[in-house]
Amino acid sequence: MKFKEIDVSEKLLEGIESFNYSTLTEIQEKAIPIILESDDLLACSQTGSGKTAAFLIPLIEKIGKLNNKGIKALIITPTREICKQIEEQVIGLGYYTDTSCFAVYGGNDQDGFSRQKQALSQGADIVVATPGRLISHLAMGYVDIKNLNFLVLDEADEMLDMGFYDDIINIIDKLPKKRQTLMFSATMPISIRNLANKILIEPKILDLNFSKPAEEIEQQVYMVWDSDKPAMLSTVLKNFKDQKVLVFAATKMNVGKISAFLRSAGIKNSAINSSFTQQERNDTILDFKSGKINVLVTTNLLSRGIDIDDVNLIVNYDIPDKAEDYVHRIGRTARAGKLGLAISFIGEKEIINFNRIEKLLEKAIPISENPVIIPKGPEYRQISKAKKKFYKKKSSNNTRNHKRSNNK
Repeated sequence: MKFKEIDVSEKLLEGIESFNYSTLTEIQEKAIPIILESDDLLACSQTGSGKTAAFLIPLIEKIGKLNNKGIKALIITPTREICKQIEEQVIGLGYYTDTSCFAVYGGNDQDGFSRQKQALSQGADIVVATPGRLISHLAMGYVDIKNLNFLVLDEADEMLDMGFYDDIINIIDKLPKKRQTLMFSATMPISIRNLANKILIEPKILDLNFSKPAEEIEQQVYMVWDSDKPAMLSTVLKNFKDQKVLVFAATKMNVGKISAFLRSAGIKNSAINSSFTQQERNDTILDFKSGKINVLVTTNLLSRGIDIDDVNLIVNYDIPDKAEDYVHRIGRTARAGKLGLAISFIGEKEIINFNRIEKLLEKAIPISENPVIIPKGPEYRQISKAKKKFYKKKSSNNTRNHKRSNNK
């Protein structure tokens, strides 16, 4: 289905065309009519499937038909990066409809807080906010939400994982009871269903195979001892010069180590994690998007909700503990139907985690042969629950023995 076929105003279609959107994705084609019909909605769809436009387009259309003052729509997101990105999309999509939008998040100075206060008290059409900062403003009593028509929880599963359940309920308790509520998520655990039962009224439910990566993503796996991962990474990156690469690590400390190693190897890169200031994050992401830097090392901070065009390669330097995080990470490539590659380095202690990933994907990913200059890594195997405890202990001993042999 083409965007020009949906029932929205010509001005909104102009904004859609400015994004070069042509054909609706599955989530957009199914969610937009539901939202335009004013039903509550619980929608689950894989990362990179176009969820943001799926709720922004009908919201902007409906807001254009309202005459009430104050904030008309509130969108709650888990992170500042997603918050800022949604604000940018609203400004672009709603440019010709004069839809106003303001992002409310922490990490800025007192002047930034004052600007947020002004926007919240005067009433932008759409406010995009992180839970903690929004609660701070709500507690001061000047947020104009008495005529709120729409509430959107974006990346709802991520917000619950981050411990925002109480904050979300606190916010919702302060909102008008008569409203349209939309929940968008990449997964549908029981916690999401419980929250939906609490805040949605007779919702429509869309569950669009959320747990599977896009077919356009080629997945490759290498078995690599931890001590050989730096050399493997530099070897892989030599084949991706001048192409955009995201490298995911498990911890902030590893991000720093990987970034420093790449610099020592003559590979220009930047790093980002949750310890960076908001301005540092913004500047780094802008440099990556613009191509000023092509290699970006990060934690799961950038695994969800951030749209960066033309990411050619995802490297899982460390395998995530949660299988769903693997899907979110590799979903940063092959956006909007383009091709992409995801390469994962599996160490001795990460085999169990990758077992979980293959179970989620319902398929085995073939192990690729290491480059000649990289030693053969640990053997990959499927591990039963009964063997996991023993295997973890054995894995620790094997890793120490491998390091001793390398130091001889």
